[in-house]
Amino acid sequence: MTHTTIKGKIQEDMKNAMRQQEKERLAAIRLILAAIKQREVDERILLTDEQVLVVLDKMLKQRRESITQYQAGHRQDLADKEAAEILIIQSYLPAPLSTAEIETLIDMAIQETGAVSAKDMGKVMALLKPKVQGRADVGGISNKVKERLSS
Repeated sequence: MTHTTIKGKIQEDMKNAMRQQEKERLAAIRLILAAIKQREVDERILLTDEQVLVVLDKMLKQRRESITQYQAGHRQDLADKEAAEILIIQSYLPAPLSTAEIETLIDMAIQETGAVSAKDMGKVMALLKPKVQGRADVGGISNKVKERLSS
């Protein structure tokens, strides 16, 4: 059995979307591949799955912000387009972590780094980030860590 990378799966899905003539899906997949390619060209590297997750995560964040702005501007049509792209982007992400899994990871990271105060937050987040990337909102986790270390 061959291991397919996330990027490989996205490229395969692009071919299928072309064959099926799924215009919206194809457009979204092309945006994803363009973002990945851009980063590879900028940094002169081939992205690993972890790095592809970072790109996808960033794309999700941008779409969510756009939806808020479009809704504020009464452009539901554009908000709906962004929402559809979010679903396609999310299909390439690993299953989201549960609240309990997140709490456990935070506990383990605090224990492993010996963190005692908010000053240790960077160490904890450095350990957590690769484990939660693409599977949870890093900003939300950051806030939980800050709360835990402040109490």
